[in-house]
Amino acid sequence: MVPNLLAIIFAPAFVLLIHYFEFRSVVFVYLLMATIYFIFKYFKKKSYKDMVIPSINIVALSTAYYFSSLQTVKYIPVTLSTIFLLLFIDAHFNKRYMILGFTKRFYPKKLTKEEEDFVKKGDGYWVVVMLINTLIHLYVVNFCSDILWAFYSSVGWYILFFTALAVQIIYGKVYGVKVHTR
Repeated sequence: MVPNLLAIIFAPAFVLLIHYFEFRSVVFVYLLMATIYFIFKYFKKKSYKDMVIPSINIVALSTAYYFSSLQTVKYIPVTLSTIFLLLFIDAHFNKRYMILGFTKRFYPKKLTKEEEDFVKKGDGYWVVVMLINTLIHLYVVNFCSDILWAFYSSVGWYILFFTALAVQIIYGKVYGVKVHTR
């Protein structure tokens, strides 16, 4: 829960703080928090995959601190989105069924054979959603204001994901399971 809350407030708090404090001081505080989080995740890790996002944050914030670059900080969400895009591409082409794994973990009822077959094909859909998300992130970073970047990087992409999830669920319930099991 705490990492999700931090992800939501990361960008808006950053924009607000650099308005009132020196850029490098803000980045230093964020870097310190990222390092503490990295150490925490290191001792609680279940696999090395748990270390990827904290490591990316430390590298990006260190680079931003060294170069005094807001643009580097703005690319953290782009980098994370790209990583998730690549994970979904890998899951889709190598039949790893990432969405099926999430569904089984969070959906309390057992899926029917038809529902499971439909959900197995969901990784391709999420490749498209993640591609759209990554492209929006890139556009916002390069062509929009810091305020719009802060909004999309904190809340906007959640809106995109929940909308995409709702579309997938509604499609699956109304139409998709019947079509994909023929």
